[in-house]
Amino acid sequence: MNEGHDHSHDDEPMRDLGRDSWEARYRSRPAIWSGQPNQPLVDEVEHLTSPGTALEVGCGEGADAVWLAGQGWLVTAVDLSTTALERARGRAQEAGVAQHIHFTDDDVADVIAHHGPWNLVTSLYTHPEQGGRWLVETLAPGVAPGGMLLVIGHHPTDPHAQEHEDLRDTAFAAEDVSDVLDRAEWEVSATLRERTTRDADGHERLLRDSVLVARRHG
Repeated sequence: MNEGHDHSHDDEPMRDLGRDSWEARYRSRPAIWSGQPNQPLVDEVEHLTSPGTALEVGCGEGADAVWLAGQGWLVTAVDLSTTALERARGRAQEAGVAQHIHFTDDDVADVIAHHGPWNLVTSLYTHPEQGGRWLVETLAPGVAPGGMLLVIGHHPTDPHAQEHEDLRDTAFAAEDVSDVLDRAEWEVSATLRERTTRDADGHERLLRDSVLVARRHG
């Protein structure tokens, strides 16, 4: 799992999306991501006035978890790669928020079963082999009453996803995965959003995100 594709990133395609592949990818270089929080996360969360507990799935090298902790959240951050988590812990120490983040490579379903619920559950640009519907179904039980689920991923029409087989196979439309949430229990927004970023050469590029924001009724 990873931080996000609005960051500088390794464009080498991955053969699979399992734990060993992510670990090999992180070990291949000193840093994969830019170290800045994903802007879509900032856009959705920075206006929340009462930070509580947060679960971040696919924390990568820790930029989003550190940002959340800096906003006052108590964060549980999960990733498949122990190398990524080592870097994330170092980043948290440097930012002075290590005491507010628990990093783990435990299975996300086990984490949710034994440590939830949370006021905020997020997963940004992760690529579970089981697909987007599985991701939403797995994360939803971790949201506390009155809490928010935020899942953002590559839309199937996103140019970056179309260029890489691993992303193309796991891209999803938010409306296609939102139907696993019971509308009697959830207020759901499922949208396609466009944003611009710059590649490593400084060229501007249009990207297309699937954004699922769901609030569990209190």
